[in-house]
Order: sequence, then C-alpha cells, then structure tokens
Amino acid sequence: MIKIRENLRNVAIIAHVDHGKTTLVDGMLHQSGIFGIREKIAERALDSMDLEREKGITIMAKNTAIPYHGTTVNIVDTPGHADFGGEVQRILKMVDGCLLLVDASEGPLPQTRYVLSNALENGLSPIVVINKIDRPDARIEEVLDEVLELFLDLDATEEQCNFPTVFTVAKNGTATLDYNVPGKDLRPLFDLIIERVPPPSYEEGHPLQLQITSLDYSDYLGRIGIGRITNGELHTGQIVLMADSDGETLGEKAKITKLYGFSGLKRESITKAVQGDIIAIAGIEGMKLGGTLTDPEDPRPLPGLRIDEPSLEMVFSINTSPVAGREGTLLTSRQLKDRLFKEIQGNPSLQVEATDSANSYKIVGRGELQMAILIETMRREGFELEIGKPTVRTRRENGQLLEPFEHLTIDCPEAYLGTVSQMLGPRKAKMLKMVNHQSGWVRLEYEIPMRGLIGLRLALIVDSRGTAVVNNVFLGWKPHLGEFHRKVTGVLIADRMGMATAYALANLQERGVLFISPGDDVYTGQVVGEYSRDKDIWVNATKEKKLSNMRASGSDEAYHIHPARIMSLEMALEFIEDDEFVEVTPKSIRLRKHYLSEDDAKRQKRGVAKL
Repeated sequence: MIKIRENLRNVAIIAHVDHGKTTLVDGMLHQSGIFGIREKIAERALDSMDLEREKGITIMAKNTAIPYHGTTVNIVDTPGHADFGGEVQRILKMVDGCLLLVDASEGPLPQTRYVLSNALENGLSPIVVINKIDRPDARIEEVLDEVLELFLDLDATEEQCNFPTVFTVAKNGTATLDYNVPGKDLRPLFDLIIERVPPPSYEEGHPLQLQITSLDYSDYLGRIGIGRITNGELHTGQIVLMADSDGETLGEKAKITKLYGFSGLKRESITKAVQGDIIAIAGIEGMKLGGTLTDPEDPRPLPGLRIDEPSLEMVFSINTSPVAGREGTLLTSRQLKDRLFKEIQGNPSLQVEATDSANSYKIVGRGELQMAILIETMRREGFELEIGKPTVRTRRENGQLLEPFEHLTIDCPEAYLGTVSQMLGPRKAKMLKMVNHQSGWVRLEYEIPMRGLIGLRLALIVDSRGTAVVNNVFLGWKPHLGEFHRKVTGVLIADRMGMATAYALANLQERGVLFISPGDDVYTGQVVGEYSRDKDIWVNATKEKKLSNMRASGSDEAYHIHPARIMSLEMALEFIEDDEFVEVTPKSIRLRKHYLSEDDAKRQKRGVAKL
C-alpha cells in the first residue's frame, strides 16, 4: 500500500552558474527563523569551502532543512557548472521537485539546459524561478518564452510544461507571482513549493532502501554517507547490508553507529529516521557512492547511479624541478597516489589510471575547471605537483572514431564578433545560432569538438579585452573531424638559474609578454614569457648590466617594465603545450619545459624527427 508524508518536501535548486542559487537559499534560511537573533551567518552560507567563496561558485552539493508552517522543506543546493555535473546527477535522485533558476537578463544558458534535462529525466516537478528581475536589462517575457522553448526542446511532458512561475530578487529576499507587483518576502516561493512539489511516497511494509548519493568525511567518525530513505525505517544500532553500486553485489553486514538529520545549516544527532528523510550515516566500512543500505533478511538494492562518462585527461606527477621541496611538504609518489585514490572514493565523475612511470598518474574527468579545483585543493594541502597538458579522449564504435563535442555559448560586444568568428573557424566549430538583443551585445552558439576548447577561453578573454563570457556544456560523442592546426605562439625559456633582473627583462619584453617580474627566482628550463613568434627561444633573464669606467651598473636609467601576466591555474593549464608542465606548489604556479636544458631539448627533437 502506497503512503504519503504530507509534512515533508524534498526539492533541489538547479541553474546555470552564477544565476543566484546559493543567494536564494540564503534568503530562505534567514526568513525561516531558524537562526538566533545574535547568530552571525556568512553571506552565501552554503558555500562552505574556501574555493567556493573565492570563485563565487558552488562546487559540492549541500543540503539544508527549513521548517515552514508545520512542513519541513529539505533544500539541496547543486553546482551550476557542467564540470560538476556528476554532483547534480546524484543529488537529483534524492528529491521530488526542483526550482529551476533563470537569470531575467541572460535567460537559459548551456548549463541551464544540462541540469534541466537531468531533472526531467528523473521525472521531477519543476518550478521556474525568474531571478534578478530588478536588473535594468531584464527581459522577463522573452526569457519566459525561451524557458518554455527549452522545455519543449527537451521533450518535457505536458504536466512538466505547465510549470508554475515565481519572480524573485534573491539578494533582497523577495518573491512575487506577478513581476509588476514588487515582492515583500519569500512566502510566495515557500507556498508554491508546498503546493506544487509532491510529498515523498513510500510502500508500507517495504524493507529498508537507502541509496548513498553523497559522501563526507570526519576525523572522528570516518566516512559519512548522505542519502534519502526510499522505503523502510532506520535507527541507531540497526544491522544493515551494504549493496554495491552495481545494485547486485551484496557486501557484509554492518551496524549503524550514528545517524544525523539536518536542521538549517547544522547536522543534529538523531536516533531514528523514516521514509523520505534525507540523513547522514556513520559507522559503515567500505561505504560507496551509489551503494544501497538494505535489509539483510530481505535485500532489495536500488539500481546504480548513472554518471556522464569523463572525457578529459591530465597527468599528475611529483615535482621534479630544481626548486622542488622548497614550498611544499607532500612530495612523494606514495602521498600523491593516496590522495588521488581518496578523491575518487567521494567523486565518481573522476577516474585514476596508472601510467608507465611510478611517479605519475592519469586523471580522467569532465573538464578543466573540475581538474583545476582538485589541483588547487591539493596545493593548499601542501602538495607539490607537475601537471601535463589536458588531452581529450576518443573512442571507437562500430569501427568509427568518435570524439566528445560541446555546446559553446559566447556573449560578447558586437565589436568583437569578427574576432570571435575568426578564432573559432580553425577549431572546426559550427555556428548553430546568433542572437542580437540590440543592446550592443551578441550571443553566439556553436557546436565544437572538446579539443577545440583547450586554450580557447584564455584567447577569447585576451582578444576581447576581458569582455567575452564563455560557457559550454557536454553535447555528446560524434565522428572525429580530423586534425586541425590552431595558431600556437612560442615561449621564452630561461637558459640559466638565478634572479631575474630589470636590465634583462627590459630587453626581453620587446619579444613578447613576460610571466615574471624583476627579483623573481628562475631556473633553467622555466618558461618566463610568451614569445610573439611561433617558435621557442632560450633567453637569459638574469643578465646584469656590467660596470664601466663611465657609469655604475645600476644608476644609468630607470627601466620601464610592463606588468607581468599573472597566470592563474586555469590559464596555465590552457596555455601549455605537449612538451610543457605546470609546476604547482602551495605558493607558486610556474610553467616549465619537460627537458630543462637546451641541449636535451634539441636532442629530443632530433630523436623525434628520426622516428
């Protein structure tokens, strides 16, 4: 017999990156009254990771529980960037409805399409939230039409297409059902969730089923699994069976030592949880994502989770540069291996593979941002690493070579339309649509091989003077388009170790863009700048002005050195070529050649030429 829990709603907030999901949850938390009067709450409270606050994006999905008029609303804040799509796909298994947030000016973007398609596949009941309606360039009616077109394009059911709409200004904590009437608070949104999101249903008398959709870790409790009870009940001390993520392999029996429920931003220890509850569990060895906790006497595991296949790979190695060990504390291949395998236990969208070298491991993931977040997290933990150039995977089906394609959206001023088009042509990008909103900006949509995106974002930002906004989402596997040759500039390589001098850099800056400043330490083989021509050149960045009878070495003239280009981790990963590494330490990001001396590089080049 099917029963319903009327006093509970489980809902996810999904959107394109930077459309205001976490800010909206902030408003809902504050207006729920769960915080004390003197309690200090940070802005974007659910973005608990340092990297999330710095980058202004959600990386890990997080959940909170809000009481509203006798009903508990479990809200899950999901990442908006496609590189973290694995998080979204898992989390949507825990909820019955979703809030689709769309910017009132930008409208649906590639990630909006991606997260909505996942929600519709899971049969969720959507509520469309048009956010930022106070923007001066808001175009609410047009955006609503675009959202409906998106639903129809994704083959949504008739019921899903009849979605309710609410209009919000998340930063002010207001919502309204009529955008011509200003909102006062978020009650219209809460009421719509209670009315339109279906409550959890379960089968009375059915044995326990709880699928682990997220993992956490505690130094005191070990691995913590988070999931929703589909059927049955759970209490501390209960004996359960852990079925593997394939839904078939049964593990060993285990005892639940700790149960946690969610209240606001906090986890609270509980002794019992029932159907529909989202809870955290501790005390089970070998807990895996996608695994099912079930009754040992009548095991009924749930189907495993489907995660998009990773398509981008990088090689992570220990640092072998001449300055290795000066800034980090975790340097060995054993420490690197342990850390990477620990990462994939909590993130099934990443894979680790062995290489020919015992000091290197191949990481396969969804995109450069996902990789950059992992690297940044590791460097903050004290690791020193060398990262190889990102490469795209291919596969064969029925004798045909396939490669991954992306749906690329670029917003840029009209003045740079020709620049963007000229840049995408050699990368075998196919234009799908061009929209001019008559505001001085155009939106371009392309279908492009994923390998064409490597290095594209940096080039677009430089050539558009920082104005282009670039978004992409995975499109699918299509026939390989053959090799293409993109214009590659050379680099300036230091030919000796020492400290960079203003005298040397004043002469070198005429040859290209520098990555270093006077006073920086450099070593042989380090990339110190981008050469203006399409070849590499070895240079002396430590050259000093010699004394003479006429003048002192440092008192001739003031050198006007252009500011160095500070390479962020993402920029460095896009910039390097096959024979280069990004050297990452807790304090520095450097670029270097694989072969650190000019003679070794020449010998390698001759060897390759002979082959």
